[in-house]
Formats: sequence, structure tokens, C-alpha cells
Amino acid sequence: MEENMLKTSWKQRVVIALVAAILLGSSVAIYVAIILGGNVDYTKMTTTQLETAYEKAYEEINTYASTLSAQHFNNLLSYKSNVKAFNKNTANDNGVTSKDLKEGDGETVTSNNYSAYYIGWCSDETVFDSSFDNYESPTALKAPISVEPSSLIEGWYLGTEGMKIGGVREVTIPGALAYGDTYEICGGYNTPLKFIIYTFPRDEHLSELNTKLNNIYSALASAYAASYSNSSSTPIDYSEYSDTETTSEDETKE
Repeated sequence: MEENMLKTSWKQRVVIALVAAILLGSSVAIYVAIILGGNVDYTKMTTTQLETAYEKAYEEINTYASTLSAQHFNNLLSYKSNVKAFNKNTANDNGVTSKDLKEGDGETVTSNNYSAYYIGWCSDETVFDSSFDNYESPTALKAPISVEPSSLIEGWYLGTEGMKIGGVREVTIPGALAYGDTYEICGGYNTPLKFIIYTFPRDEHLSELNTKLNNIYSALASAYAASYSNSSSTPIDYSEYSDTETTSEDETKE
């Protein structure tokens, strides 16, 4: 092959440079939008871009959760000793009851003005969930929950009525106001639960991060569903297999 056939003209080089610049600019714009939390239409991103965005958003939440953990870890840890067994029947009979372990000095809690860390346990003292990274040997706190209307069990809202932000409360919830007969927990249905609820002012930055993560997740789920739908609706060409089977039958007859 002659040497001049391997060379590109200056016009071709300009076109190649422009295409590369456009691709790089598009990638940088998406990256900046993800990092800075700009208004991104996630429905227009590719599956790969969404997966990258989800990983970055998830990492961002974990990084911020570490900052919050440094502020609140020891405080919640000091209430770990309050987790004790309780009478299941009495808890169901008495309805929602609460006891302040620490009086808050902030506003009265509503369904959307505070964030919370918690420990949740069963009547036999088994902890079914908590904000600790590892309940038996905790070293940090996971991201707190940003309380929203109707996002938690009914007993949580009833148990925190009148509570002040900055306070810590022990709440007992009967099974009917916990998960009832719709969800099995602590070895059965209609099971009473106890919580230690540690409140602090709603963290708006965390709420924004969670909203972004949820938006990316929704777009990614739709992208996966569309991809599956397209692949499953593509007709399968059986001709190749039919020809093979026919040839095999003919050879057998011969």
C-alpha cells in the first residue's frame, strides 16, 4: 500500500477534531450536570450514562452520610443500652406509647421538617433495623432518613407527636399500627415494635441528594424495561434451525 493512501487531508483532520470536541463536550456537560446537581433530563441519557450517574449519586450520599455520622454517632450510640426485651401482648394492648429520653429544644416535629436516626427492635430484643452500619459492632451511621408524609408506618407519626426536634424518644408501636398483617417481621404478623428515634433539623442537602438518586433510579428502571421490551419483541428467525433439522432428516433418510 502506498504511503500517501495512509495520510488524511487537512479537511479530514478538521472534521475528526470537531467530532472529538463535540463528543468530549457532551461527556463533560453530562458529568458536570451530575456532579453539580443541575437540571438533568435523565430520560434522555443512555443506560450506561444512567448507571454512571447512579453510582456517582450513591457515592455522594455515602460521602455526605460520613460527615453527618461524625456529628451524631456517639450520641445515638449512648442510647444503645435502652434496647431491651418487652412484653408483646402488653405492647399490643396499650397502643402507641412514648417516653422522652432527651427533650428537644427545636420546633415541634411535623411530617416533613426533620431527619432521624433510629434503632428498631422486637419484643425478644432482636434489632431488625438501625442506622448503625453494623449493630453488633458499630463504627459509623448510615444516611439518616428524611421524614416525608406517609413514607413511614403510622405508629411512627403517632409516637412522635409533640416531640421537639433535637430530642430522642423511645416509642412502642402495636402491630396493627406497624406492619399489621401485610408484612412479616420479628417472626410473625401484627407484631409490636419498639424504636429509639433520634431527631435533628431536616437536612435539605441530603433530601436533594435522595431526590436525585430516586430520579436516576426511576429513569434507569425505565431504560432497563425498554431494553428488555425491545429485545423480547424482536422476532426470532427459526429458518436457520429449520434448515438444519431438514438437512439432518434428509441425511438420515439417505
